[in-house]
Amino acid sequence: MNAPDPQERFGTLPRLPRDAEGPVFTEPWQAQAFALALQLHAQGCFAWTEWAEALSRRLKAAGPEDDGVRYYEHWLATLEDLVKEKHLAAGAELDARKDAWAEAYRRTAHGRPVEL
Repeated sequence: MNAPDPQERFGTLPRLPRDAEGPVFTEPWQAQAFALALQLHAQGCFAWTEWAEALSRRLKAAGPEDDGVRYYEHWLATLEDLVKEKHLAAGAELDARKDAWAEAYRRTAHGRPVEL
């Protein structure tokens, strides 16, 4: 089960931050979340249409005032929703990991890499 070609994939997602060559990531976690969604799709965890519909619902719910700055936050939240829905990880496990990262972020000095 192959992912759609990049032009088709990027063209179907509203407000995707991009330049002439494809998606633009301003933080490493954005590229990682993007790659994780592609990998889960490639492994057959969900159909690309299922992903696109779930992301579109979340973006639509964000409303027209959402200018795309939070696009990858919506991407990550959609990914979390599908992972829970498909029972790929327990919700409690995801919540515990998010809490651990938030705590690591709070205790990390400015300018230093965040580590668990």
